[in-house]
Amino acid sequence: MFELIKAGGWLMAPILACSLAAATIIVERLLALRRARVLPAQLLATLDRWLERGAVDAREVEALPLHSPLGRIVAAGLATRGRSREILRERVEDTGRHVAHELERFLNALGTIAAISPLLGLLGTVAGMIKIFQIVSTQGNSNFSLLSVGIAEALVTTAAGLTVAIPSLLFYRYFNARVDELVVRMERETLQLVDLLDAGASGKEPSS
Repeated sequence: MFELIKAGGWLMAPILACSLAAATIIVERLLALRRARVLPAQLLATLDRWLERGAVDAREVEALPLHSPLGRIVAAGLATRGRSREILRERVEDTGRHVAHELERFLNALGTIAAISPLLGLLGTVAGMIKIFQIVSTQGNSNFSLLSVGIAEALVTTAAGLTVAIPSLLFYRYFNARVDELVVRMERETLQLVDLLDAGASGKEPSS
């Protein structure tokens, strides 16, 4: 493995740095975007009970897991309980935007890695070809041992760049789809919460 890295030349250093950054982001996002963490089952069950009753149970508020992304939105709504629907909705939506932004954290970096890794590999290919032409122009094409250095640099950097780019791109698209799914679910729960709190404040039945 070390011999391959050495054969790829100096461009292997940024490619390896990209691979390390991509692996770190992928592991962190896999943990951060778990459904159980973003949408705790206990919180969803409590919200469903409130919707069935048409009112917030003050005894259950204290036990809610409000440190989750959805919990922060619920906490913002509960903190604005009793205000007008416009203020309530504005506060909840503002918190929701911040939460959605945090769910997308590091995804742009992962997308950038997916884009530049094959370019770094291509640059290594060009550098290897330049080295080959320099050897041919000075020593001819009979010295295969010297030509193999440039060939190895061209092939190894290309393979390394693609090896980093392909999984990075796959996970980038997967995480984007995952965030969209979670945001849609949070928006649905948020709208129901706004209806519930507004109905509780005005003494009317919540809209369906």
